[in-house]
Amino acid sequence: MTETFLTRAGYEKLRHEIEELKKRKTQLSHDIAEAREKGDLSENAEYHSAKDKLGEVMNRINTLQDKLQGAKLIDEIKAPKDTVAIGRSVTIKDEDGDESTYTLVGADESDPAEGRISVYSPLAQGLLHKKAGEKVTVEMPAGAREFTILKIGASA
Repeated sequence: MTETFLTRAGYEKLRHEIEELKKRKTQLSHDIAEAREKGDLSENAEYHSAKDKLGEVMNRINTLQDKLQGAKLIDEIKAPKDTVAIGRSVTIKDEDGDESTYTLVGADESDPAEGRISVYSPLAQGLLHKKAGEKVTVEMPAGAREFTILKIGASA
């Protein structure tokens, strides 16, 4: 199992989702009880639908609880401030001279369109533990690319 890295905001978001799912679970349990009262369960679509939804909600709650239980908060990870690490933002320049800034986050909070890339992505893996000014060659799905690390900062 891969480690789950979360920002404090990401951790709280998952905790909130669990609380909402627990409320939904209570409602679905109530719906199932009502459907039982209507008689023959073999032909009761409401009962079967509510039961299926309850199973999905329970699976999601269990998945989220497992993630939270094993989660490492990015805010608490100690790494040298001048080194690319999870939770840090990094500004890079590619071979064409284009600059990009990314924040390295856990897979659950990854959103490349927002500049948040998974620490497990090929780009992040190639940048980890490097310092500003270093040139790195990263094996990307489309082939090797060269990048220069311009700046390393706190998380964005």
